[in-house]
Amino acid sequence: MITEVENVDAGQDVIELSPSYRIPIFLVIFSIALLVVNVWFAAIVLILGLFLTFQTIAIRLKFTNNALDIYSLGKQIRSFPYQEWSNWRIFWQPIPILFYFREVKSIHFLPIIFDPQTLLSCLEKYGPRQ
Repeated sequence: MITEVENVDAGQDVIELSPSYRIPIFLVIFSIALLVVNVWFAAIVLILGLFLTFQTIAIRLKFTNNALDIYSLGKQIRSFPYQEWSNWRIFWQPIPILFYFREVKSIHFLPIIFDPQTLLSCLEKYGPRQ
């Protein structure tokens, strides 16, 4: 699901990615199954699943005409202008789990905790060509 909002003040369109709970839910369920194998490993996977659940609730990605903006609990925490990007990729296409993009000065990895189809369409629209 795409949430498209027109920012009247800046005169630009903003596409906000909807959250996706697939990876956090999978990790929580997988941790329950791991209890029979190893309690400590199951606890680690459960903590990761719960952490990603919180991140899915808190983090929002918004694509504007000029940058990818990242919000946490409604407050903008980072902005990544497309002109500084050199590459992007979504890893493991059958079930997308990781989003990678490289800026001129740094690289970034984000788990796919948002709608992967909308992410891909926004990257193809705004991001640099691979």
